[in-house]
Amino acid sequence: MVNPRYFAYGAAALAVVGACGTFISSGNPVLLFICSLFCMLGAAGAVAFFKYGYLFVPLLTQRGNVVQIIEGGFEIPPSNDVVLKNLGGVYYASKYLGVRIFESASEKSMEENMVYSEYFERAISSVKYVTKFAIMIYMKDISDYRNRIETKHAEAQLRLARERDKPDPDVLRLDRYEKEVAMWENQINKLTRGIKPMGLASYVMTTAVGVSKEAATAAATSQANELKATIANSLNVQVEMLAGDEMLRCFQWETAIPPTPAELEESLL
Repeated sequence: MVNPRYFAYGAAALAVVGACGTFISSGNPVLLFICSLFCMLGAAGAVAFFKYGYLFVPLLTQRGNVVQIIEGGFEIPPSNDVVLKNLGGVYYASKYLGVRIFESASEKSMEENMVYSEYFERAISSVKYVTKFAIMIYMKDISDYRNRIETKHAEAQLRLARERDKPDPDVLRLDRYEKEVAMWENQINKLTRGIKPMGLASYVMTTAVGVSKEAATAAATSQANELKATIANSLNVQVEMLAGDEMLRCFQWETAIPPTPAELEESLL
């Protein structure tokens, strides 16, 4: 699968070529303009693909009708949001959903955890097909962790303040931003009390079958939409459909996970 960083590196190379061209243009206004344009577009593209490649790459592959083949007979269609495999003339389609949990079990009372477990059981019992819940837990390196979470806390507060200042704020978005601010505040308070921070990465996988790629993809998408609503409402967490590099990351974690906390955090950036 195409990694967005490859696009970013390519755009950066274009920017370097354009910058070098401006120095050897020998005062030629046309050549200087073309090189400056390459430099500007390359620099902008590098930043865009590095930060938002997970959005742009699926659009490019979809527009170009690019089908990507992965070792093992797996296939990723131009939509870049599902993994397909043909087994005996039947297609299997797998969708991945990212789950962001803003509350820790250690911060809840015994009664609250019991109620939460009950909600989880109810959510699972309402699903009629096999679902995979994956959770990876690790201890964070606190050397520069505090600075990062203080920055994220400030960013979350800014998003919350902007939403509150709107004439007609989105209630669901407000609730999500408030939970995010509370989560970062809890992390900062834990560090202040000397408690080592714990990191968590979680995703959900669902698979459906069909006689064609389109039928399997449609069935998997329907299951994923149902899971998204069920999990988000029952567990009070943020659930997002994954595509592009984020989906590939979960697919790769099916066989091997990052061996160190540093590698896992780097893959989540």
